Amino acid sequence: MNKRQIQARLIEKGSNFRRFALTHGYEPRTVTQAVQRWAGASTLPNGRLTFSILRDLSLAIGAEVLPGILADADADADADAEGLRQPTTTEEP
Repeated sequence: MNKRQIQARLIEKGSNFRRFALTHGYEPRTVTQAVQRWAGASTLPNGRLTFSILRDLSLAIGAEVLPGILADADADADADAEGLRQPTTTEEP
């Protein structure tokens, strides 16, 4: 999916990149940079922030921005639910 297709889907939903960014807690420029860089790519981003932006954007428009991004997000959610992931915080006695 290219940048214009993503933008069209957001407009259909009554939104735009800026509004999406602000409602999801992202900087508007970061969202536009992530879309500019990754829209139409065949691989998934390595960065957590970019991955989160593109996953949330995919959920917001109801289509995968990158092939497999929602499947990978589902796998992460399944791992969390099953307790397979390591905790991100450490508790000290």
